[in-house]
Formats: sequence, C-alpha cells, structure tokens
Amino acid sequence: MKNHPSRWSLAPFAAALLLSAVTASPVSAGAAEDEKAVAALDTQYQAAVAKNDAATMDRILADDFILVTGKGKVFTKSDLLNEARGGKTVYERQDDSEQKVRVYGDTAIVTALLHMKGTSEGKTFERQLWFSDTYVRTPSGWRYVFGQASIPLPAN
Repeated sequence: MKNHPSRWSLAPFAAALLLSAVTASPVSAGAAEDEKAVAALDTQYQAAVAKNDAATMDRILADDFILVTGKGKVFTKSDLLNEARGGKTVYERQDDSEQKVRVYGDTAIVTALLHMKGTSEGKTFERQLWFSDTYVRTPSGWRYVFGQASIPLPAN
C-alpha cells in the first residue's frame, strides 16, 4: 500500500500536541492574552477567506498546513492559496459563531460554528459546519497548522 504523505507528516504534530496538552499549566494571564490573540487571528483568517485575500492567508497559514474536510478531502496551504487567487468562489458570508479558544502552552485550538454562503464556479451554496483549527506558537508568532471540518450540518 502506498503511503499518503500527509498521513506521515501529521504524526510529529500529533505527538507535539499531546505532549503540549499533558504538560500545559493552568490558565494564566499570559494564556488569556494568547486566547485573545489566537481568536483575533482566526477571525482574521475567516475574513481573508471571505475576501479571497491570499496574502493574509499566506501570512497566517504555516507552510506545512493541512486541512481535512468532513468528506475526507485533504488540502494544503498551496491548495488554499491557489483557490483564493483563482477567485472561483465568491463569498456572501464566511463567518463563525460560538468560537472557543483553548491554549495549551504553545498550542491553541479554536472550535467554532462556521456559516458559509456564496457561489463556487457558478453554483450557489449555503451551509454550516463545525471546525477545529489548531495554531502553534512559532518564533514569528502564532501560525495556523491544522484544520478539521465537520460534514455540513442539516438545514434547520
């Protein structure tokens, strides 16, 4: 069986996340500031996606970023940047609610409910889904390293 490259690239990340969670200290003033910073950064990222702002997305995404959708499709940083630059998707809405940030040392996890509405290659879409975004503190600041999205939620 041929190994999928992203399967192996996530193993060190998962180990680091587990170690960070196990060794994290209780919430401190610094952690509260980190929560605010990561929440703001994730909100900036969602706004950049809505505007197909590849420059801002590039600044926030780690070079080895991976997104896994609810249907199991895997996207890299370059996939998302190319999609934004292509402008095939036009968003009327791309915003989240119920955002919660948890900080574990140099790792932060954002969960939120995302509402998307727009057109993609001429087809309209509207959906809500849950996502988890993982950020890691680097020497140059927080970077978005991994995203996981649920399948679209049933319409109400």
